[in-house]
Amino acid sequence: MSEHRRKPPQPQGGGRAAARRGQSGSSSGRRAAPRGATGSPADSYGTSTHGSESYGAGGEERPYSGRAEARRAAQRSGGGRRRAAEPGRGVPGGPGRGRARATGPVKKRIVDYPRAGRYGWQRWVPSWKLVSGLCVGFFGSLVAIAGIGYAMVGVPDVAKTAEAQNNVFYWSDGSQMVATGGETNRQIVSLEQIPEEMRNAVISQENKTFMTDSGIDPKGIARAVLNMARGGETQGGSTITQQFVKNAMLDDQSQTISRKFQEIFVSVKVGAKFSKDQIMAGYLNSAYYGRGAYGIQAASRAYFNKDSVDLNPGQCAFLAAMLKGATYYDPAGAESIDPAATREANSKRAQIQMQDTLDKMVEYGHLDAATRAKYTELPEYQNPRSNTALSGQVGYLVDLAKAYVINNTNITAEDLQQGGYSIYTTFEKKKVKELEAAVKKVLKENIDPKKRSKDTHVQFGGASVDPETGAIRAIYGGEDATKHFTNNADVTGAQVGSTFKPFVLAAAMKWGVRDPEGLPEQAQDERTKVSPKSLYSGQHHLKIKNYDGTVWHDDKGKEWLQANDGDESLGDPPNYQIDLRTAMQFSANSAFVQLGMDVGLDKVKEAAVDAGIKEDTLTGTTFPSFSIGISEPSAIRMAGSYATFAASGKQREPFSVTEVKSEAGTVFRHKVLTEQAFTAQVADNVTDVLKTVVEKGTGTSAQLTGREVAGKTGTTDGNRSAWFVGYTPQLSTAISMFRYPDDEKIKNRRFLKMYGTGGQQSIHGSSFPAEIWQDYMEQALKGEPAKAFPTPEPIGEVINDVPDPTPTPTVSETEEPSPTPTPTPSQTEPSPTPSASETCQWGWCEDDGGTDTGGTDGGVTTSPSPTESSDPGGGNGNGNGNGGLFGGGDSTG
Repeated sequence: MSEHRRKPPQPQGGGRAAARRGQSGSSSGRRAAPRGATGSPADSYGTSTHGSESYGAGGEERPYSGRAEARRAAQRSGGGRRRAAEPGRGVPGGPGRGRARATGPVKKRIVDYPRAGRYGWQRWVPSWKLVSGLCVGFFGSLVAIAGIGYAMVGVPDVAKTAEAQNNVFYWSDGSQMVATGGETNRQIVSLEQIPEEMRNAVISQENKTFMTDSGIDPKGIARAVLNMARGGETQGGSTITQQFVKNAMLDDQSQTISRKFQEIFVSVKVGAKFSKDQIMAGYLNSAYYGRGAYGIQAASRAYFNKDSVDLNPGQCAFLAAMLKGATYYDPAGAESIDPAATREANSKRAQIQMQDTLDKMVEYGHLDAATRAKYTELPEYQNPRSNTALSGQVGYLVDLAKAYVINNTNITAEDLQQGGYSIYTTFEKKKVKELEAAVKKVLKENIDPKKRSKDTHVQFGGASVDPETGAIRAIYGGEDATKHFTNNADVTGAQVGSTFKPFVLAAAMKWGVRDPEGLPEQAQDERTKVSPKSLYSGQHHLKIKNYDGTVWHDDKGKEWLQANDGDESLGDPPNYQIDLRTAMQFSANSAFVQLGMDVGLDKVKEAAVDAGIKEDTLTGTTFPSFSIGISEPSAIRMAGSYATFAASGKQREPFSVTEVKSEAGTVFRHKVLTEQAFTAQVADNVTDVLKTVVEKGTGTSAQLTGREVAGKTGTTDGNRSAWFVGYTPQLSTAISMFRYPDDEKIKNRRFLKMYGTGGQQSIHGSSFPAEIWQDYMEQALKGEPAKAFPTPEPIGEVINDVPDPTPTPTVSETEEPSPTPTPTPSQTEPSPTPSASETCQWGWCEDDGGTDTGGTDGGVTTSPSPTESSDPGGGNGNGNGNGGLFGGGDSTG
């Protein structure tokens, strides 16, 4: 019988593997049936081998000389390495011989990974050929990319760099206000026109190895790229060559990894093609020095009004400091951009940087010690604004708008300097002109520095805010933006006096006074909200108490005796009780200082911040006098916070820009956000009380024809500042007045007293500030309908409505209480200030004469007489008492 007989049927579960495998019997000598001979589907799976014989697909026997040859034949025919049947598998009953591997042909791959012919972990270990090939390919690609990048970039053309475009500012009606920002381009000068000291100053401070380095700093580049990849702040090039390239690449000022690599290629090419002298000249001719000045020649003119060739070593070191960032090093200051960039702070930074540069020039042998010793102070510099288009109020408006853009968008100061933006502001041209006209009218008619020495250094500030949106409609920043550089509407440092009292009243209505029997941390529902009919003492030299009835003492154990203006008490003896409406009407200090203590000074502070006052402008928050205005908010913030009352408690942040556009389209659009700072019940009651001030109190000079007005007067300690802040339903406006020298050559400048200014005995908020406010508001609201304030809902409970059956007024030991005259609308009140160390922060503590009204000094038993020129409580001439001086100030309404 032929051995090639058909294989019997397989048992269920045998599967293809069993079908492919033949039986191997040690006794019968049978061989596995060839796949082609079975006629089963398993035939298509290739060839099976055994011993020295092989069977093809058609079942034809082919002899081979050995097993190795048989395996090779099987591989050539497409079969893989297989295993013979195991015992118990394949043909039933076959004894089996274990598994034998069958191998098929290996297909060649370009990249042999995972590796063929390897098993387990060895399949994943790359061969040395693969590793070396990848390394060669990687470094070859880098070389190719670097070569292409080097070939594609060009070197900077200094003549085409720093060509800044204008920014166009628009009034609120869409008409153009001014085009500015690119008015100062660079004038290129040769290296011979740049003093050697200027070159050495830059080398000494920025890149001491400039003359020998390759133009790039690999470590600095790696650090910058890594920092940017992590999302951190960007870093500029650390060599002069890289800085020059950065300045020249003005078509793309973005700080990205791709741009950084582009800078590297350009820097390498510049280092190869340009000499060090050419690079230095290019850098100094393209760098930005602030004040719109690109290049050393423009900077020399902007700061010193001279040609660059005439700069001395001190001026060179000064300009080298400006390269660090003029916002924080220009001694003229940039407070509108960053409150930290004050004149004083910038001058200090510039002085330190300039001196450090000079010291390094000596250290590196670029300057002799004798010459260096001549330059120990900042050089004299000139007006920072040379563009006549920014004269008048326009410069202040532009500064305010630019500061808003920088602080509220992704646009940087450098971006703005490059220009190309259309900036739409909230300013109304008509209102700006009318506010300026109202101030000039008072100056012309009343202030004459040639006639009176007390009329020197008089300044005003003002701002108008729309209560419905928070939009700033007008400001008065000073006489002229090209002559007076501080924006008085935005930054003054002048204390606000009694205009702070509405925040005390709002806190009392919102949170209430604390129970004398309770704990300091009482919850709101355990307090008693205050009605305007609540009674408080209007006594002069009132001994101030804590909410629990104990006498308040400062850290030195001294009591606080609160003074009123003119050493006069309000109300009837012996306890001098008056309601809070009357206390506000005639601006009684003692009543509001005690109310603030009963509510809690922390709540007074919270009310002020909720209304819109910036927390960092609040001063002496733990002193009783905090309640009567020793803090220094700006006119914009005072107008904005009163606008919160006008809007029935809805607070909206003051803003000056509605939209910013570039060639790419709209890049910013303002969104009005509203916070409910106070309930309408609280805000409308505050407004109703402030109406009384204007109708028949200290603010009658601010009355408007046919319109309801709410407002408050304020004058501060030593008569150093005076305010009027008021509003109608449509507009809130704040006006400040003070004396402060503009001349920066005057050391230890201070706010000066205004006794005798304008020919008046003293200046109060009810005088020139209220006059300006009234004159401006009459014109600003002309043509607009007269609106009434909402009728307030009754609020709170009447506090202290039961008089003490045995009142014991607190008076000085040598002072007998006496009936006080009926108060008149012109009465004003002094406010104390905390300790000299607390509030004499400006260092302006010199008395310049004049008479202070007010208090006693740390327990001194007598008040200063009208002829005494001492400050209240031993004051210091800056509105600051000494050690929490008691009654020591005048927060005069």
